[in-house]
Amino acid sequence: MKAQVNEIKEGLQHFHGTEMFYQIPLLRTRFTDGLKYLANVADCFWLITDTSVIAKSLMNRSEFITIDFKRLSEEKQDFTGYEAEIIYTDGNDNILEKHGYRATDFPLDELRLFFVNNTLMLPSEY
Repeated sequence: MKAQVNEIKEGLQHFHGTEMFYQIPLLRTRFTDGLKYLANVADCFWLITDTSVIAKSLMNRSEFITIDFKRLSEEKQDFTGYEAEIIYTDGNDNILEKHGYRATDFPLDELRLFFVNNTLMLPSEY
């Protein structure tokens, strides 16, 4: 598993800007090359869907949204009952929303995404 994590992190470093935009059917949220890569290698299309549904619902509160996926420490997992959480902020550390996930197979311990102009992207693609 660890090799896969390093491979994914390594792969994510190659994305700067995007050549193509992809679209989530129904939601019409756009996402970038970097996220398409991530969805494929980490099998996490759920992450793109979940985060864009929530980020879209926050657009009236901030036009720029940061999304932070974080796996919780075991101590925190025992305490909260969640394995991971995703925190949505306005880019100035004001938390707009927070979601706990009881279980996740997402390989990375943390990941930051940006949501701007109805588009989900890696920070390096902004």
